[in-house]
Amino acid sequence: MRVFVTGGSGFIGSAVVRDLLRAGHSVLGLARSAASAAVLEAAGAQSHPGSLEDLDSLRAAAVRTDAVIHTAFDNSNLLRFPWNSRVERSALQAIGDVLAGSGRPIVAAAGFAPVVAAGPVFTELDPCSPSAGPVGRNVERTMMRLADRGVNASVVRMPCVHGTGDRFTIPRFIDIARKNGKSGYVGDGSNRWPAVHNVDAAQVFRLAMERGVTGSRYHAVAEEGVPYKSVAEIIGRRLGVPAVGMSPRAARRHFGLYAAYARGDGPASSMLTREQLDWTPEGTTLLADIDRPEYFGL
Repeated sequence: MRVFVTGGSGFIGSAVVRDLLRAGHSVLGLARSAASAAVLEAAGAQSHPGSLEDLDSLRAAAVRTDAVIHTAFDNSNLLRFPWNSRVERSALQAIGDVLAGSGRPIVAAAGFAPVVAAGPVFTELDPCSPSAGPVGRNVERTMMRLADRGVNASVVRMPCVHGTGDRFTIPRFIDIARKNGKSGYVGDGSNRWPAVHNVDAAQVFRLAMERGVTGSRYHAVAEEGVPYKSVAEIIGRRLGVPAVGMSPRAARRHFGLYAAYARGDGPASSMLTREQLDWTPEGTTLLADIDRPEYFGL
């Protein structure tokens, strides 16, 4: 299949591109800059100039390909999330207009934040909230609406993703600890983060594209829940600073915009995803992976 990938030069998307190529697919990657195009072409993909804001470019790429995998999102500034979410929503709707009724699949990266859990552990059967939420992003709601319109749409819910090239979750918490001279966690730090290596996550996107069912929700979750205190302790040891438990109020000052993430407790199962897609994650665990000098610029 010829697959159009958005975000193909990014942390998750680049792993998706490599996995697709290894599986024998060809890739057309969205490139918003010459640097992004160079990364895609070095990997063996063809670049397609454009951006999520350029709807004509997105439609043209969707017309030329057999499937779409969407991993692009600008998460560099949490304050811009509402605007970036509107851009993403319009992009997905434009691509959906091209794919409607064709049977050609689109698989998009989604988060757990808007999901409403029916039990103590998130499962693939739990629906997302009908609300866009305070930051405006609810990819799953957009994709399920596309499925209702006759688009072969599905989502891959993403937990804490780690691996070589990580620039978001763990690096942000490392920077916070370095800046404050301590590695914080909230309360006793028993809140849990589900996690996955980016190489394992990439396989879920490909398998969902190849075998997925319209309207499905898949979980790229290798570890159901890693206690955040364990993460904080590794960060502290690597930086040579203490790992410190904090009250919720102190944590808001320490973590700033990332306080909700730091205290979040959201264990998630991937049992159905493993069964339906025949997926078996084999990558390094979160704690083993982040306990590497590369994560700390060493």
